[in-house]
Amino acid sequence: MASGDGFSADQRYEIDRAIRAAETVSRYEFSVFVGAAESDHGAFAQRLHASLIAPARSVLIMVDPAARLLEIVTGSVVRRVLADDAVRLAAAAMESAFAQGDLVGGITRGVNQLADAARQPETLHSSS
Repeated sequence: MASGDGFSADQRYEIDRAIRAAETVSRYEFSVFVGAAESDHGAFAQRLHASLIAPARSVLIMVDPAARLLEIVTGSVVRRVLADDAVRLAAAAMESAFAQGDLVGGITRGVNQLADAARQPETLHSSS
């Protein structure tokens, strides 16, 4: 998460807890950036995502509250299981919470929704 974002320790903990749970559920890496985006916010989000340790297996959520911007970038491996429709639904849920002034709740809700959508299906084995 971006430093200097104005979150309290409890809010940071809540977001971090959501990220850890999302990583456990989906087995992908999640990162959240909250802060000022550059003018080309899409390219900025792509650069942030590319700078992650394992971008192919990562999801980046970039939020610029002042500019009212949200970008979600998924890596190539994540895109195999996380459909664009699921990303759009998570973005809509986040934007709805943001519009109500709930930045932390929107982020945690979006992280959880993305993780659930990216969850690897359980493999059932049969003995024959």
